Amino acid sequence: MAQNAKNEKADAILGTYKVTHGGHLTKVRVFKQKNGTYTAQCYWIKDSLDPKTGKLLLDVKNPDKSQRNTPCNKAILIQGLKYNENKKCWDGAKVYDPTRGIKANCVVEFDADGRLKVKGSLMGISETSYWTPIK
Repeated sequence: MAQNAKNEKADAILGTYKVTHGGHLTKVRVFKQKNGTYTAQCYWIKDSLDPKTGKLLLDVKNPDKSQRNTPCNKAILIQGLKYNENKKCWDGAKVYDPTRGIKANCVVEFDADGRLKVKGSLMGISETSYWTPIK
């Protein structure tokens, strides 16, 4: 029974979210991997077409060169996120900011309003974005 309660708390992150970051409106889906970790992947971006070519924008700033041909509306933003029962948050992964092409350590938790608070930290500098659940 205690394991089910733990899984329910950990799985509370599952779902879809609206994210505004760097002037871009995005929709993100958080899903669970077979190994029990959580992944956040973009599935929609407003204005995702290149105004010059009309083609879908690619993730050209990704530090992983093998991912630079990935359409921007399929970018993996967080991978390997784990629920930390002691801290009542998700951590142990990096968040990817495709607008700047950087990855930062992240901690994810729900705020009092039910939004997902995603805090990225790199070299002592932190930035927080809020993901609003889509119902």
